[in-house]
Amino acid sequence: MTDDVWKRDEIDSPCIKICVIHPASRLCTGCLRSIDEIGAWSRMTPGARREVMAELPDRAGQITKRRGGRAARLQKDGSDDQS
Repeated sequence: MTDDVWKRDEIDSPCIKICVIHPASRLCTGCLRSIDEIGAWSRMTPGARREVMAELPDRAGQITKRRGGRAARLQKDGSDDQS
C-alpha cells in the first residue's frame, strides 16, 4: 500500500471545525462556505475550489456576531451579581 492519497496536490479545505450554520446567511460561521459547497467540496474540481476560496474573505461581512448572550444581558440589566 502506498501513501499516494496523502501526496495529492489539492486545495485544502477551509474547515476549522467550528461547524455552525448562520440562520440568515446560510453560511458556516467557521469556514464561511455554504451548505452546498461543504457537501460538494470533495467532488469539486481544483478550479471550483479556488473560486470558493477566493470568495470567502468577502463573505465574513454577511455574518453578524453574537452580542454576548446571557452575560451581556445580565451586565446590561445591572444584575451582574455573582452571588
